[in-house]
Amino acid sequence: MTLDEIDRRILRVLQRDGRIQNTELAKKVGLSPSPCLRRVRLLEEAGVIDRYVAVVNPAKVGKGLTLFARIGLKTQDEDTIAHFAKEVAKLPQVVECHLILGEYDALVRVVAADIEDYRRFQSEHLSRIKGVQNVRTEVPSQILKPASALPV
Repeated sequence: MTLDEIDRRILRVLQRDGRIQNTELAKKVGLSPSPCLRRVRLLEEAGVIDRYVAVVNPAKVGKGLTLFARIGLKTQDEDTIAHFAKEVAKLPQVVECHLILGEYDALVRVVAADIEDYRRFQSEHLSRIKGVQNVRTEVPSQILKPASALPV
């Protein structure tokens, strides 16, 4: 699907407010409601809009600490990576996991109540995944640019 400027405006508005009424969205992007709704449906059907979510404030739900764990695996064979991916997907504290190139094999973003909660999570879950050789944790001191929207 090729996106035109109106599609991009729709995406920018929806990324700021996924609950916006179609009539208000149409006004903001310069369309009448019917063609606007048709475009949104096409973006959904094409998979450009993957899903709608609520962005939750982590501190308000007792998960105010974010940490980044660099994971080294014992080997990088397909079975080890598949097993690691399957096990990490089961851990709700892991909110993002990326396989990476470089010194480490994976970068994991973890949320926790506090440092003790994370320490317990790392020792009882993350480090016990078969194939994990080491875990190096980075503790951010300040969030400079929180974002959930993509530039479109």
